[in-house]
Amino acid sequence: MSEYAQNSNWQEVITYPLGKRTAKPRNKGLTMVIDKGIGIGETRDLLQINYQHIDFLKLGFGTSALYAAGTLEEKIQLVRSYNIDIYPGGTFLEIALWQNKIREFLDTCKFFGFTAIEVSDGTIPLSEEVREQAITLAAEKGFRVLTEVGKKNNGAEVPVETLAKMALRDLQNGAYKVIMEGRECGLNVGLYDAKGKMADEDLQVIMNYIGDPSLIIWEAPLKIQQQDLITRFGSDVNLGNIPPQEVLAVEALRVGLRADTLQLVITDPEEI
Repeated sequence: MSEYAQNSNWQEVITYPLGKRTAKPRNKGLTMVIDKGIGIGETRDLLQINYQHIDFLKLGFGTSALYAAGTLEEKIQLVRSYNIDIYPGGTFLEIALWQNKIREFLDTCKFFGFTAIEVSDGTIPLSEEVREQAITLAAEKGFRVLTEVGKKNNGAEVPVETLAKMALRDLQNGAYKVIMEGRECGLNVGLYDAKGKMADEDLQVIMNYIGDPSLIIWEAPLKIQQQDLITRFGSDVNLGNIPPQEVLAVEALRVGLRADTLQLVITDPEEI
């Protein structure tokens, strides 16, 4: 190995085709990872390899209630040691609201060390008043508040303008970002059709209301969705519901180190 190679890193050798990403801590280009129950060892491996590329880690749905004694606290402390925000899934909060236990729920989240909260109504409908109260209460307790719009049931269609108005209202009520529902499958849910594609006109309605794309986190578990959103909004689009094993692959898409997005800058390839 040459002396140069021993004392350099890839950034000194290769320029990222789509340019450098916004460095952490950041308010755009966020990556939210969904964790459906990986162990402490897997979490440690995930963070050691990917900590520079992860901004939020979500413990999906209500899995936070199912960890063995002591494991949840250990996991949260581990994630926080890498300065990554961690929060329980929005369905868990919906259950707390349904059972009239929102204050107790938030206090317990604070006790365990969660730093963010997701307010959603993907399964249990919330009135505007209850939704606003949940956002306000979580913010008052010091959480970074994310909200989610869109239904998890593929039979529950909501007009896109209704979703856009809800997202705007959430932001006005103090939400840090609004998540566009995509579930873990990315198919026939939220703004996605049965093939995982998003209609241009629906996207335009959302942007007409919100304006700034950095205020939205797009749940995009599928590569075609990640590629489409990067193509539309650039490397610093916010992406969510990224599986743990896909974090580096998504980062490669963001900076053009993967053929799918490299082609955005190699528009007329010539033989070298």
